[in-house]
Amino acid sequence: MKAQVLTAETGPEGLALTDVENPVPGPDQVLVDIKSCGVCFPDLLMSQGLYQLRPPLPFTPGTEVAGVVAQAPEGSGVSVGDRVLVSSMVGGFAEQLVASPEQLMPLPAELTFDEGAAMGINFQTALFALKTRAQTAPGEVVAVLGAAGGVGVASILVAKAMGATVIAVVHRTGAEEMLKGLGADEVVQLTDGWKDRVLELSDGGVDVLIDPVGGDVFDEALRTVGTDGRYVVIGFAAGGIPTVKLNRVLFRNISIVGAAWGEYIRRNPETLPLLHDELTEMIAAGLRPPVSEIYSLAQLPTALTDLAEGRVRGKAVIRIAD
Repeated sequence: MKAQVLTAETGPEGLALTDVENPVPGPDQVLVDIKSCGVCFPDLLMSQGLYQLRPPLPFTPGTEVAGVVAQAPEGSGVSVGDRVLVSSMVGGFAEQLVASPEQLMPLPAELTFDEGAAMGINFQTALFALKTRAQTAPGEVVAVLGAAGGVGVASILVAKAMGATVIAVVHRTGAEEMLKGLGADEVVQLTDGWKDRVLELSDGGVDVLIDPVGGDVFDEALRTVGTDGRYVVIGFAAGGIPTVKLNRVLFRNISIVGAAWGEYIRRNPETLPLLHDELTEMIAAGLRPPVSEIYSLAQLPTALTDLAEGRVRGKAVIRIAD
């Protein structure tokens, strides 16, 4: 079969489309024909050797798989022909992979394979951050930094599905129409004066701030959080890890919480199907994971480079088979 294999932790250029042996499932494993695989920051970081999970080289990355069950043991809970999502961590940028049954979840009937691959980590992270960590309530105001990125787009859609008012904060020009189309109530450009604009729109401070960006924007962003607000740290896409001035946290009774979804489900795997059920309900009610860019398997290095350099708005997907 064809697979993208990382032979050196040098970034996307370390990948090569290679003929490899077809995977053989063990007695308790499921074989999946992969149709699409989402492109996400963990894939990019793994290619650079910067992710907390560092598989030995060579390996095939790919964490957000949508496909069809090709072979399954009795009692696994799935059957040949079932449409599934696979939380694989690695192996997704290939034509097939094997997984344990607990890594599989049903692909909602309303979604295409591309949409299913786009649903993966970003939407799980958004729901985990907004519900589990921030305990967002209907009617609250949520601000989303990096709103045109994958986690940002997912956070907008999930927050709206939860009944929140959403302020999308974006540094890229030309994204306002897209973000409004996703449901953002207001869009604020990350230029001089953006903090004051968010404070104005939120009547003095947001209830929840979702931050997958980090870096220099953190200090100003913290000032936009109102009394009793929650600042949710998801990642550091801007590269810098900020420090906190605790006097601002103390006097406004702000909570700063982390939302490291991958690490959380490694310790609490029972959480994954619960969140998946909630996302499935949102999809049945009309939520659709948007797919902004589709690449072929051979174009994976280009897709990861585009992601790294900020050319992907929303979610990119590798389409492996029709």
